[in-house]
Amino acid sequence: MTEHALYLHIPFCRHRCAYCDFNTYAGLDNLIEPYMRALTREIEQVADSFQGGICSIFFGGGTPSLVPLPLMNPVMSAIQKGFHLSPEVEITLEANPGTVSPEYLAGLRALGFNRLSMGMQSASPEDLRVLEREHDFADVVNAVKWARQAGFANVSVDLIFGTPYQSVESWQRTLELALGLGTEHLSVYNLILEHGTPMLAWVERGLLAEPDADLAADMYEHALSRLAAAGYEHYEISNWARRDAQGNLLACLHNLQYWRNLPYFGLGAGAHGYVAGIRTVNARAPQAFIERMNSAAAPAYPRTPATVNASPVSRRDEMNEHMMMGLRLVGEGVGVGAFATRFGESLEAVFSVELRELVELGLLRWEGDVLRLTPRGVMLGNQVFMRFV
Repeated sequence: MTEHALYLHIPFCRHRCAYCDFNTYAGLDNLIEPYMRALTREIEQVADSFQGGICSIFFGGGTPSLVPLPLMNPVMSAIQKGFHLSPEVEITLEANPGTVSPEYLAGLRALGFNRLSMGMQSASPEDLRVLEREHDFADVVNAVKWARQAGFANVSVDLIFGTPYQSVESWQRTLELALGLGTEHLSVYNLILEHGTPMLAWVERGLLAEPDADLAADMYEHALSRLAAAGYEHYEISNWARRDAQGNLLACLHNLQYWRNLPYFGLGAGAHGYVAGIRTVNARAPQAFIERMNSAAAPAYPRTPATVNASPVSRRDEMNEHMMMGLRLVGEGVGVGAFATRFGESLEAVFSVELRELVELGLLRWEGDVLRLTPRGVMLGNQVFMRFV
């Protein structure tokens, strides 16, 4: 049986940033304790029905680092007791700088966490103000230092470029300071003005400058060259990693599960899962999630009492998703043999028109029997992916 991943959503934040469109809530700290109890019940119900292995666990949010250790402990115990964890299981917690301490990080490590993902976003005070982040770069430095002291050998930082008023020089400085942290992994995201966010409303009302797409492209190109020079391998459109002493690429195993279109459980408020050919979606509101887990009987696997939608994925949709996600892996790409093994059909036959046109446009290229984005395709990835919607 294919190993599954496990995603756990922690929707609580101190402050909801203006650009964020994730399922997050500020001012609901009183719900953290009942929420974690409800999440533990959901873990136990899924584990009772699942006999396979778990290769990665990811606590995302929100701000998972707001959860006190005594409330994190039962969740980790339920996972370790209920699931068969791979010997090399990756257990990641997203953390905001300024919400962690040496004691907290040491406690996480003792619970079994072995990877941290830090939301640095920028080293510039001006950029952080625009993004409404509550930390500064000194908080990032301390968080990484304390993570090392706690025994974390795998740390990632997230960066955002293309913010309103951001200059190329400011971005270059942020990148240099991030490199100076010596983390194993970097995620570099272009700011997207998402529907329903305050930042988009401000731009539409003329209260905030619209991000400059051409400038953002220059920033991304600088990241491509600078990170390569620093020894990071570009393995996914927005992600870079170093290799360990044994030569293993320290890519995010959890996200690789998504990009390879492999199964994962999505537990917690608003979480999405993909198990047994079914896409599941949980109730979004934390209170609704708690109430459903407290009152409802367990439905048929892979649904839980929190599930509000469960949709079978058609064969054609699965193939389309395989292409959209797999082509994001700029090094790995999509292999002809792997596609045929999974779907029993030829990649070239299923997508003959799309592949011919994208190759002619210089967005895709064949390297042996592997299809990959060209450098131009990396810059214009959405033009590729939309062909498989």
